[in-house]
Amino acid sequence: GAVQTLNRITQAFPAEYQERIKMQLSMVLEGILSQVLLERVDKKGRVLALEILIPNYSIRNLIRENKFHQIPSAMRVGQELTGMVTMNQSLFDLVARRLISLENAVEVSPEPEELYKLLAGLERKTG
Repeated sequence: GAVQTLNRITQAFPAEYQERIKMQLSMVLEGILSQVLLERVDKKGRVLALEILIPNYSIRNLIRENKFHQIPSAMRVGQELTGMVTMNQSLFDLVARRLISLENAVEVSPEPEELYKLLAGLERKTG
């Protein structure tokens, strides 16, 4: 996911350069796309789960301040305007459309508990 990508990028550098790298990333990052191909429920190929991070002012600040754990909630704010999607939202959509199994979704989810909460809301609406 996007947060894991940011962690990998910054940790690729020696500790004494990581603050500078975060500052540079916060200024030049254009976006992060994370994707996972999952087997379809009907076994007829695979389907794409896609996380989209497009840095806005808030996310750039979180990168600069090393508050990566707050990025997923910042991605959810104003999504209609930004086009951002978290991995759990993408997985939720695929499960709701019955394209992938719940088991596959939970297996690749960066935050399985959050995914369960999203799916519980779906069950209340449909059940």
